[in-house]
Amino acid sequence: MQQSLTLLKGHEVGRILDGAELALIDLVQTAYEAHQAGLSALPHSSFLRFPNDPLNRIIALPAYLGGAQPSAGIKWIASFPGNLSYGIQRANATITLNDPQTGLPIAFMEGAQISAKRTAASAALAAKYLHSNPQETRVGLVGCGVINHETLRFLRAVFPSIREVVIFDTQPAHAEHFQAACSDQFGLNVQVAETIEAVLRRTSLIALATTAINPHIDDLSMCAAGTTILHTSLRDLNPRLIEFCDNVVDDREHVLRANTSLDLAQQALGHHNFVRCNLAEITNGQVAARPNPEQTTIFSPFGLGVLDLALAQWVLGQAQERNIGLTLNDFC
Repeated sequence: MQQSLTLLKGHEVGRILDGAELALIDLVQTAYEAHQAGLSALPHSSFLRFPNDPLNRIIALPAYLGGAQPSAGIKWIASFPGNLSYGIQRANATITLNDPQTGLPIAFMEGAQISAKRTAASAALAAKYLHSNPQETRVGLVGCGVINHETLRFLRAVFPSIREVVIFDTQPAHAEHFQAACSDQFGLNVQVAETIEAVLRRTSLIALATTAINPHIDDLSMCAAGTTILHTSLRDLNPRLIEFCDNVVDDREHVLRANTSLDLAQQALGHHNFVRCNLAEITNGQVAARPNPEQTTIFSPFGLGVLDLALAQWVLGQAQERNIGLTLNDFC
């Protein structure tokens, strides 16, 4: 049985993903809801770490996603924060898709762009359902890297009324570069804050996307009532804060591990009752989006491999329709 393998380079994947924000948000929602319905297989992510090196890691995310077009595969993503000092991206990734009936590989593609966009799409989807102001005009970003750049892009698709952005990064040069890039690309008023507290004080829709490995935000008292925090980097918030907020996650079992802020809160409290629900329970109508509109809501997504599969399968379909990429007929 002969089966072709499609190879997609980074610039080809980028061409396909460009301008598809709303379609990708819909794909993420469908994947979340399929996972919630039990139509997936999702082993825990496997972390490859290096001796005496707490920062760098490579993560394997295998997954199966059922539904109308079943898919199986794995994302292999490296996070090396020191790359930024060399002028290269912190994260790089590949995604392999396999035929779920034969196991044969059907696609191998650059995955960092898919990974960044699925992360941003999940944050924007959460904001769409959780944030109380559908006409939001201002957003706060802590961390001025690729993930928050994409998060801003996707938030603008959900909240086209956004006009102002307040940003903070521990590296002022990164913040200044981010400010210039987003001002030019999106035509927004981008302001650099001197502290994280200033971002929390001035905005009520906030995305945290840092490389922090330990909690560093100890106070949310300056946040306005009804603030929504998109905690995509998972380890920014002191676990003491978690207990008193409304916590929505992508998957309870996955996010309560690996020393995330929620995992640390669970260790301290001896339970995880502070997690209210999975996001898919809200999007499918099972659970109210925001039972207490005055409370600060935190969305903490561990980052599920089913999202990478959903986007990669869509990218593969688009590539085949548009004759993009290289097809190998005798790979195996």
